[in-house]
Amino acid sequence: MKQMSIDKITGSIALLVLIWFITGLAASISSGFAGFWGGLPFWIISVTILLMVVFDFWRAVFRKST
Repeated sequence: MKQMSIDKITGSIALLVLIWFITGLAASISSGFAGFWGGLPFWIISVTILLMVVFDFWRAVFRKST
């Protein structure tokens, strides 16, 4: 198997697990003792970080290097 295919597969799996974990953590914080307003800053940080991770993954794997 080509290295690029392996990178796409393992990167996709890792990205999905990370998104699943961070989203679950943020939902748990918001539905627990902190409440919605207490968990809102964590949601904002989490979404920002996840967007950066997705962009970096796309750039590293799917963009052709020049």
